[in-house]
Amino acid sequence: MPQVAQHQGQLTLALIALGANLPIGSQTADLTLRKALAMLPNETVQIRAVSRFFRSPAYPAGSGPDYVNAVALLDARIDADGLLAHLHDVEAQIGRIRQSRWEPRVVDLDLLSHGESVLPDAATQAAWRMLPAEEQTRATPGQLILPHPRIADRAFVLLPLAEVAPGWVHPATGKGVAAMLGALPAADKAALRPL
Repeated sequence: MPQVAQHQGQLTLALIALGANLPIGSQTADLTLRKALAMLPNETVQIRAVSRFFRSPAYPAGSGPDYVNAVALLDARIDADGLLAHLHDVEAQIGRIRQSRWEPRVVDLDLLSHGESVLPDAATQAAWRMLPAEEQTRATPGQLILPHPRIADRAFVLLPLAEVAPGWVHPATGKGVAAMLGALPAADKAALRPL
């Protein structure tokens, strides 16, 4: 990805993950993701590319119906906090109510990366990235962590990410998408099914 400025109004490439596993009335999860994608563009955010949609098991296992997941590459003229607020606004307009982590949801829009930003700093990002699995279910960051600390652990993020930004390199670890995908268990990747 090209080096880009991190100032309001200047173009930054951002990556977001989209997921849903609950219907809204008769609207299926894939239609909800299409609705979210239609609501994202505004004067500061434009969609550059969207992956295929994938069906994946809920995480943690048994926590709800299967998810529909995708990744979108955005052109953003807004800082990371502003983009996250926009994502949360779209979620709220669709009907998401945040109650607990890893619960079934009508829509989930996660900011994966914002340019080459490592937020809030390299040490904090590394601490969250290396958090043991058992602590991940209990700990919730009080601030934006970028790149998303679980990006390298999730096939449902990396497979669609490889479609929209195959050359993306994690700015804190230096690992590319192919290397992160290669490190995942084969069963994790096999569990995803394109729609």
